[in-house]
Amino acid sequence: MNTNFRKVAICGSGLMGTGIAQVFANYGVAVAIYSVEDTEAEVIKKVDSDLRMLVDRESFSIEKAQDTLARIQVSNDLEKTIEDADLVVECIPEKMNLKQTLFERLDRICDPHVILATNTSVMSITEIAKKAKLKNRILGTHFWNPAFLIPLVEVVRTEDTSEEVIGRTINILNAVGKHPIRVNKDVPGFVANRLQHALWREAISIVENGIADAITVDESIKYSFGMRLPVLGPIENADMVGTDLTLAIHHYLLKHLENSTEPSPLLVEMVEKGELGFKSGMGFRQWSKEEMIESRRKLNHYLIDVEKRNHNKPIKNN
Repeated sequence: MNTNFRKVAICGSGLMGTGIAQVFANYGVAVAIYSVEDTEAEVIKKVDSDLRMLVDRESFSIEKAQDTLARIQVSNDLEKTIEDADLVVECIPEKMNLKQTLFERLDRICDPHVILATNTSVMSITEIAKKAKLKNRILGTHFWNPAFLIPLVEVVRTEDTSEEVIGRTINILNAVGKHPIRVNKDVPGFVANRLQHALWREAISIVENGIADAITVDESIKYSFGMRLPVLGPIENADMVGTDLTLAIHHYLLKHLENSTEPSPLLVEMVEKGELGFKSGMGFRQWSKEEMIESRRKLNHYLIDVEKRNHNKPIKNN
């Protein structure tokens, strides 16, 4: 780790805040979490629960988990939290007025060299930074849940973000084992969520139009192109099969795909009926408590095993 990097401050003690804190603490960085709702004991318990899962899966030693936990402090005093920090990551609820107020305050109390980042997954970073003066040091760092297991972080620049801040942020993220990507425009959904929800729109449409049921749609992805996605992205795949073949398929197929700019009527109806998926036990399919537990277990174990395999790969510079 770059010895010039002293500390990271996290604003927010929810799922993403504690997960991001763990990312940095795992790599020997001092972390301070600003929490206005949870006590220090409650925050530490959340992190400890994730670390125990890693230990149980033999991804972490008990000693490493203890060291990670020892590097995390919690405070309800914002100025104390950001003291000596080189990077501040905001993870508070997705409410624009709350984020704008926080960034206005952070901009006022943080030294000019401190990078101010938001973990928002959907909101305009330009709007979040609207009330701040030093807009050149504000950018997006969109971690994916669970932050301590999924490598990707979308580094999103606004028209005001300096190249120097982008470069420093990417170097910091590389140093703690993440895979940062540059997002050159502050657009809704950035890169990965745009791709993910384009797929979800077509998947829901297939169910809605009776082409296949929900389980079949998921199986069609899991047992086909989903298997190659970790090593073969769609653009590389298009080059592999040939841009001429890709063009021919698109000439024929695209006009038959879902292109609605509004949410699916089926999805709207489900939400109105209280069919909220895991939250209610019924969504596109019915879920028992045991099935929900097993689904989450399989996902976590899969991600941990992938992380273990990738752990010793050399860090790349973007």
